[in-house]
Amino acid sequence: MIQHPSASFAFTARCRIVNRPGMLGQLTSAIGSVGGDIRALDIVRVEGNGIVRDITVLAADADHAQKLIRHMSAVPGVEVLEYSDRTFLAHLGGKIEVTPRHAIRTRDDLSMVYTPGVARICMAIVEDPRRVRNLTIKRNAVAIVSDGSAVLGLGNIGADAAIPVMEGKSMLFKEFGSVDAFPICLATQDVDEIVATVVNIAPIFGGINLEDIAAPRCFEIERRLTALLDIPVFHDDQHGTAIVVTAALINALKIVGKRVEDVRVVCLGVGAAGTAVTSLLLAAGVGSVIGVDRDGIISAGEPGLTPAQSIYAAATNPTRLTGGLGDALVGSDVFIGTSVGGALDPELVRLMAPRPIVFALANPEPEVQPEAIEELAAVIATGRSDYPNQINNVLCFPGFFRGLLDCGAAQITDGMKLAAARAIAAVVGDDLHPEYVIPSVFNRDVAPAVAAAVSAEARSSGLGREYSDLIDPLHVAPSRREPTT
Repeated sequence: MIQHPSASFAFTARCRIVNRPGMLGQLTSAIGSVGGDIRALDIVRVEGNGIVRDITVLAADADHAQKLIRHMSAVPGVEVLEYSDRTFLAHLGGKIEVTPRHAIRTRDDLSMVYTPGVARICMAIVEDPRRVRNLTIKRNAVAIVSDGSAVLGLGNIGADAAIPVMEGKSMLFKEFGSVDAFPICLATQDVDEIVATVVNIAPIFGGINLEDIAAPRCFEIERRLTALLDIPVFHDDQHGTAIVVTAALINALKIVGKRVEDVRVVCLGVGAAGTAVTSLLLAAGVGSVIGVDRDGIISAGEPGLTPAQSIYAAATNPTRLTGGLGDALVGSDVFIGTSVGGALDPELVRLMAPRPIVFALANPEPEVQPEAIEELAAVIATGRSDYPNQINNVLCFPGFFRGLLDCGAAQITDGMKLAAARAIAAVVGDDLHPEYVIPSVFNRDVAPAVAAAVSAEARSSGLGREYSDLIDPLHVAPSRREPTT
């Protein structure tokens, strides 16, 4: 695996360096000789015949960071006084907090936001429960629910260890979608208990984002919660991935001059993400999808299929092709991997149709290294930030939930997902290029475009719910109020 320095393994080393010509150059050369990426050099103080500096360096992993520290310490005239892992420092005390929207400076302020004034708001909600959406945090709140069973590429690490990921997700919701999202990590992996817990906490939230829950439990949890709740339920590992992949494919097909209905797509990995990607691609009109897992091509009628695989097989592989990944790739136009690193032999890309598209999305190691197929594939995407065309769900979920909350949608449809995918693809516009088929995660045009598209689709399909007449309980349109007794 090719290693790249990353901010994930950044550290800052405080060094005392003898004050003589050439010393800083020797130190920086030592860092560069073992692959360190220097990002900052700051003087802390000058003392006696030495200078104390803070040097910030990016490493490829934790072992690489230790190797860099050893090489720095080995330079004559350099003493590493201390060093700190910047990622750990960023997590001290957690990454999110709750802050009030109104200051409490006077007795009057207190009486309005709490007792006795708050009682009027409580009774307004009793009179018309729909008011809860506009008179509480519910109108802008999302629960990020995880059982810690499938966290990133780490696997089943449990609820406690999942908290930093869910905190990070909360930050992204707020930063890109202005959505208040709360990490809810559950100390159970039982489907019935998860469903019951989410149903019981649902009154405070306007939407539920399921996160890092292993298949096949995630399918059942989403299905049941969708049936039980009157707020949207979205499993980001499935649908967020599917939306961003579809957006990237829309633009990649423009690059290679192929129509969506004419292409054949091979999906390697048919877990939560792979299944959702397949479903949305079919909804988008892709002509043929072939799913492949560790046992080979999934085909209807094959013995030993699980219930989930049987459902998948019924919707895919119309020619009932059998065999392995190589057989599936012969003449195929698109490869989409949601499996494991190194699963695609570069030579198999030669079996694909002219100008193939390869999305190798396994993280942190893609199914195939982009460098190995850059002369073979017309468009390459990965899940990594250090290569072009990063397929990252942050392009979807902040704007998607912003749109759902803005229109009061109670459910999510394929139409909304496709609207989001097309909106993301459209942001690229005239800048379309083989190395730019999907916008940057920092493109501030993405979330508003997705939100507008989702809201418009919800309203046009009759799934939006307007609450504007409920802002002031003294001016509620009678035709919109529920009868009271």
